[in-house]
Amino acid sequence: MSDAMIRVPTEVRDRLAVIAESRGTSIRSLVQELAETTLTAEERHERAERTRAYLAEHFGVDVTDEESAAMRRKLRSAFADRPDSAA
Repeated sequence: MSDAMIRVPTEVRDRLAVIAESRGTSIRSLVQELAETTLTAEERHERAERTRAYLAEHFGVDVTDEESAAMRRKLRSAFADRPDSAA
């Protein structure tokens, strides 16, 4: 595997180092994990559609756009209130 250099401000590099150290890993591994686990908007939309289809097929539940939006707001609020969330 070849490496690539990513330029970030010193403050960002230092923050990544602190996060990596607190997790017992390296900045390289931390960035790799972020890239592997963070979904794009399109991927999130596709996952939501698959979930809606599954709920409809297996449980007879049709989730409306309004219900989905309300759940997103609740989740954002819940995660924003977590002490370890990024502010």
